[in-house]
Amino acid sequence: MLKPPDQQPKPERPIGELVHELAEESKAYARAEIDLAKAIALAKARALAWPAGLFFAALLVAQSAVTVLAVGIYVALYWIFGPVLAGLVAFLLFAALAGGLAWYALQRLGREL
Repeated sequence: MLKPPDQQPKPERPIGELVHELAEESKAYARAEIDLAKAIALAKARALAWPAGLFFAALLVAQSAVTVLAVGIYVALYWIFGPVLAGLVAFLLFAALAGGLAWYALQRLGREL
């Protein structure tokens, strides 16, 4: 008949040593989780850089459109309705450009997130 192998129980480690090891592993796990969260935040920040820049460009172009409209209205009143059409066309051009930039920024934002 086969004799069962002698299984000697592993010597028990002191509770203090086990608690110390658990605390060290917990600290390492917490540091790894923090590093992961930092990496995720950095990746999202890099992904949002282009859309944010495009929104800023859209804001500048929209401000230009408002300025052109104001100048167009002034010139129109100054010359008694002569350049109104020119002011309106310039406003529509810049407003369309701003809308196109904002639309492109939203598309990029949707792709990145």
